[in-house]
Amino acid sequence: MANRKFFVGGNWKMNGCMKDIDGIIGFLSTSNPDDTEVVVAPPTIYLSYVHSKLPPTIGVAAQNAYKASKGAFTGETSSAFLKDLGLQYVILGHSERRNVFGETDELIAAKVKHCVEEGLTVIACIGELLSEREAKQTEEVVFRQMKAIADCVTDWSKIVVAYEPVWAIGTGKVATPDQAQDVHHALRQWLMKNVNPDVGKSTRIIYGGSVTAGNCKELSKKPDIDGFLVGGASLKPEFVDIIHARK
Repeated sequence: MANRKFFVGGNWKMNGCMKDIDGIIGFLSTSNPDDTEVVVAPPTIYLSYVHSKLPPTIGVAAQNAYKASKGAFTGETSSAFLKDLGLQYVILGHSERRNVFGETDELIAAKVKHCVEEGLTVIACIGELLSEREAKQTEEVVFRQMKAIADCVTDWSKIVVAYEPVWAIGTGKVATPDQAQDVHHALRQWLMKNVNPDVGKSTRIIYGGSVTAGNCKELSKKPDIDGFLVGGASLKPEFVDIIHARK
């Protein structure tokens, strides 16, 4: 686990209205993260509102951003907009961006490069489909996704890697602690070999995929699991239990 600070992100996806968000802010405001870095990612339209209401101990992330600061890119979010709001984080490469909206490894890597260069901390998501896991291609897929990023990025201090097996996102299925640890260990070894040993040791690799209050403690005990990217459970009070998984 080295000296990597535990990281818990909450991806609200396309969920929440003002009333719901006020309730989430209520339980988050009493969560006392202590030694855990906590970040939530509300829908873009609510970023400023959530940022204004949460205590400074909890960061706010966008769920996506483009590879340019401005221009004729209808519907996109700019890193410059996020910085103007005082935000420091962005999620890039989520499986829904890859598999629903068709974002390629190359586009995601370009977005990661741009956002890191703009000073944002990027939660860079990778992960395999069920068919790829069943074909024993997990490492091939996640290494390919990592290489695309590594080919573009030199500063890894602003990157948190989120391994999210696509077959476990929102399905109720979860990789066992040993399955997750095996992939996290392989990713860390890949970073040590293909980037450098210091990056491999220091980069936080978090797990996402149906993380709940019921399974987070066992997952958090694994040496290469440095936290979580949480979906549906981040909308519920149990998210506080996940924040405190290592207590």
